[in-house]
Amino acid sequence: MIRHSSITSESWRSLPWKKFRSNLFRLQRRIFKAIRSGDIAKAKSLQKLVLKSTSARLLAIRQVTQLNKGKRTAGIDGKKVLNFKERFELLKLLSQANDWKHQGLREVPIPKKNGFTRILKVPTIQDRAWQCLVKYALEPAHEATFHARSYGFRTGVRLVG
Repeated sequence: MIRHSSITSESWRSLPWKKFRSNLFRLQRRIFKAIRSGDIAKAKSLQKLVLKSTSARLLAIRQVTQLNKGKRTAGIDGKKVLNFKERFELLKLLSQANDWKHQGLREVPIPKKNGFTRILKVPTIQDRAWQCLVKYALEPAHEATFHARSYGFRTGVRLVG
């Protein structure tokens, strides 16, 4: 568990992000291998471990608040940015989320070239962090079941030729 005597912006920046990525990748690799070997029960327990992992939670928060392109898009709560204290509060919130209930979606009209508008539905930062965390748990299991020559819409997979 991450503990800081005082929560500052420096304490957020000084977190061992490389170690967190390594921990998450190691768990994801174990999920991938369990699915490949047909051990569904082990894969399921490893996925639960990812959801409980502080490393994965912190990486999910970092992904949606600092790295994503849509990081400055407000949800229904109107929040576009979280400061470092709010990020640590979100970590606590994700830690206590055994039965996560999503908040409403903000509807943003997007004008199209043909004159129509398309409605874009935007989740809150908390919901995006939860979705990212679940993605970290589910993605390796699905990668294990894909065909080796399937390249479409897969993260980090491209056709080199």
